[in-house]
Amino acid sequence: MIHQYKNNGYNIVLDVNSGAIHVVDDLTYDVIALLDQGKSREEVSAGLSDRYPAEEIMESLDECAQLTEFGVLFTEDIYEKAIIDYKARKTVVKALCLHIAHDCNLACRYCFAEEGEYHGRRALMSFEVGKKALDFLIANSGSRRNLEVDFFGGEPLMNWQVVKDIVAYGREQEKIYNKNFRFTMTTNGVLLNEEIMEFLNREMANVVLSIDGRPEVHDYMRPFRNGKGSYDLIMPKFKHFVELRTQAAEAEAGENTAGEGEAPAASMDPHRAGSGSGKTWYVRGTFTHNNLDFCNDVLHLADEGFRQISVEPVVADPAEDYAIREEDLPQIFSEYDRLAKEMVKREKEGNGFTFFHFMIDLTGGPCVYKRLSGCGSGTEYLAVTPWGDLYPCHQFVGHEEYLMGNVDEGVTRPDIVDQFKACNVYTKEKCRNCFAKFYCSGGCAANSYNFHGTIQDAYDIGCELQRKRVECAIMIKAALAE
Repeated sequence: MIHQYKNNGYNIVLDVNSGAIHVVDDLTYDVIALLDQGKSREEVSAGLSDRYPAEEIMESLDECAQLTEFGVLFTEDIYEKAIIDYKARKTVVKALCLHIAHDCNLACRYCFAEEGEYHGRRALMSFEVGKKALDFLIANSGSRRNLEVDFFGGEPLMNWQVVKDIVAYGREQEKIYNKNFRFTMTTNGVLLNEEIMEFLNREMANVVLSIDGRPEVHDYMRPFRNGKGSYDLIMPKFKHFVELRTQAAEAEAGENTAGEGEAPAASMDPHRAGSGSGKTWYVRGTFTHNNLDFCNDVLHLADEGFRQISVEPVVADPAEDYAIREEDLPQIFSEYDRLAKEMVKREKEGNGFTFFHFMIDLTGGPCVYKRLSGCGSGTEYLAVTPWGDLYPCHQFVGHEEYLMGNVDEGVTRPDIVDQFKACNVYTKEKCRNCFAKFYCSGGCAANSYNFHGTIQDAYDIGCELQRKRVECAIMIKAALAE
């Protein structure tokens, strides 16, 4: 399968099955397009003879033939058979999303968790339930040593003491069972203080800081329950936290290099602080129909000093006034192109930043199973409610048909596990012939369920945006490789 497109002055050819990227001239771009239609060498030459010299056409055809022989152009799909092995293998649980607080101190307009209630009731997870969740994870992780636990909400800092107690319990169990817990947290920042920041920098491998961008955009979508905006409160806290986290990462990097004959760097860019240091973070926002010029929000965050940024499209009922609509797509595509071009410019000027949706690994990427099956929800990754129920992921919480069990009895609905194991890019008709399938791995199962009533479909607007982001990400790589 071949995907061709033009972006920012580059002619780009993606060989989908090998993952090879080719930046080509106009002639080769046109040659590949005709070869992809099944044209013979003679037909290609005749079809382009009025536009290019015959000798150059033959040279391009020879180059394409060589690339095909090397296995980087017009390659066969070798992955479909691998999915059979994936569905047959025994899976282990690698990660839990702990709903430490079904409550929140903000009233975000687009919150799928209904201000933390998740279609149910407000509640805080007890330490006892948290302990049982970690015990469940250890017992079901097999021989896997590295395990992940994400503190999620609502707002997890509203249950701060239990967060600390669970982390302490996890550190004790690590020694007993030879496991390594990677704790992470997503927070709106309202309750951040010096004590909490110090703890997060010490114990959390990754911290996600929720902020939508420009003050007027953020305050409209993320107010307190009294309607007052939260930007002015959280922005100084986030800046201070990032500064402290950068210092913590530098100190850790210095410890790791001590005695190796190499001094630690005098300074470290925050967005690279997690590389090898275990101290990662990023700011995460959401854009809606109300701010389709979201590139300005990304750049606002970059100009405020944040170097690791994610601003993602809202996923909402089409009836909501802030929902992304099909007619919004051309403007969103233009914004992604504008953002990609600006990122190339800033990177070349030495002032670059990372945008989560443009991060793409063209050299290896995730393992074949991950590319085929996605995030692992319902199999390797589960969500735990405050009272200990198990769901495939945080977005399924409250949908009783996907209640998988609980931390006392474990998974009592293995049929749900089997449903998710059978959900992949080859079982979804919309994915089979999509050039982006090995990058998005079939998209979000929860979005598919919410829009189509089944996990075997795909959220169409999300697919359009994903394809555009992949194209932009590849263009950035091409531009920076010059």
